[in-house]
Amino acid sequence: MPSDKPTQTNIDEALQQMLLTVARQSILHGLQHGKPMPLQVDDYPSQLQQQRATFVTLNIDGQLRGCIGTLEAHRPLLLDVTQNAFAAAFTDPRFLPLSQPEYKQLEIHISILNPAEEMSFASEQDLIDQLRPSIDGLIMQEGQQRGTFLPSVWQQLPKPDQFVQHLKLKTGLPADYWSADLRIWRYTTTSFP
Repeated sequence: MPSDKPTQTNIDEALQQMLLTVARQSILHGLQHGKPMPLQVDDYPSQLQQQRATFVTLNIDGQLRGCIGTLEAHRPLLLDVTQNAFAAAFTDPRFLPLSQPEYKQLEIHISILNPAEEMSFASEQDLIDQLRPSIDGLIMQEGQQRGTFLPSVWQQLPKPDQFVQHLKLKTGLPADYWSADLRIWRYTTTSFP
C-alpha cells in the first residue's frame, strides 16, 4: 500500500454532481464508441485534478450491476471516476456489458477513498473488536491474494465477524482462515449520492 499518502479532498455538492455527470457521460460514450470518454482534466476544478482512488458502483432497481475501482491513487480523481465508470459498466467480469435499455435505469454511486492505514492486531477477535461498522472499508491481503469491501458493504453484512469472514471469501481464502501473515488496511470513503 502507498506510503506517501494523498491528502483528503474536499468535494462539495457541486463537485459531486460534476463527478456523477462525468461518470454517466463516460458510460454513454462507452455505449456509443466502446471506450471511455476522453477528457481534458485541466478544464475541471483543481480538486478534481488531485490524484485519488475511487470506486464506481452501478445499480439497477437496487441490485448491483457493476462495481470497479482502484485502491491506490495513481491518476487524477476525474480520470479515475471516468475510467472506473466505464469499467463498471462494460468490464466487470460478474456481468455482461451494459445495454442501452439498462443505461436509462442506471443508478451511479461514487466512493472516493481516503488514504488506507495498515491495522495492527494480535488475533482475529482483536481485529473484529477494532472495526467500526458503517465507517471502515477494509483491504485484506495474504501473499498475492487481495480483496476489499467498501464501507457500504456493512449494509449487507452489519456484524463485524460476518464482514471479515465474507471478505476472506472474496479474497480467495476460506471463511475460517487465519494467519499471522494476514495484512489488513482500513480506509474511509466520501460516498455519494
